[in-house]
Amino acid sequence: MGHFDEVEEAWSLSDAAREYAAQAEGELSSDDYLSTVFAASPQIDLERTQREGGHPVQRIFLKTPYGLQWRPQHKDWIPFRHGDIDLNNI
Repeated sequence: MGHFDEVEEAWSLSDAAREYAAQAEGELSSDDYLSTVFAASPQIDLERTQREGGHPVQRIFLKTPYGLQWRPQHKDWIPFRHGDIDLNNI
C-alpha cells in the first residue's frame, strides 16, 4: 500500500469520527471516540495509542506511519504523520 492510500485510511477514520459526532447526543470527549469509533478498527495500533496517545487520548496511532490527532478547539480528529516515509512506497 502506498502512502497516499495510508493517508486516505486516516481520513476515513476521521470521517467516521465526524459521523459519530453528528449522531451523538451531547458533547463527546476524545476518549469517547477511542472506545466507540477507533478501538474496533484493525488499522489502529491500540497498544501504542494507549501507551503514547495521552490521558485523555490526544493521538491515535495507526499501524502505518500515520495517525489521528485530536483538535480540542474544533472537537475533531485530523491525520498526522508519526513515522518515517519510505520513498519506495510512493
